[in-house]
Amino acid sequence: MVQQTTILLPPHARGYHLITHTIEQQLPPLPQAGILQLFIQHTSAGLTINENADPDVRLDFEQIFNRLVPENLPYIVHTSEGPDDMPAHIKASIVGCSVQIPIHKHQLILGQWQGVYLCEFRNHATARRIIATILS
Repeated sequence: MVQQTTILLPPHARGYHLITHTIEQQLPPLPQAGILQLFIQHTSAGLTINENADPDVRLDFEQIFNRLVPENLPYIVHTSEGPDDMPAHIKASIVGCSVQIPIHKHQLILGQWQGVYLCEFRNHATARRIIATILS
């Protein structure tokens, strides 16, 4: 069986935001077993699963990604939406647009220190949509 729902996220500041609880709150009841796939419908934000305990991890992600793909590179052509636009697209491609999480006994099976992150790469982001597909 396949269920699908759209999860709406309000605008977030640029950075890495734990959204696990927001996702769980907007999901329908989970099956006994299956897989949850989350797909973000945007090209300047991404999804990942990582450390959910130490907030320094989020700061380190931001620092590292900004050094990997800085703004205002002189050879970037796609700048119509600002200097953060093309770097946001590149960062989103590096991180990816989807994650999968196993479901067991009606619960998401994340590791003890794992959480779902919205990786917001725009300086002035809009609301974001995630398509949640439950396969059971």
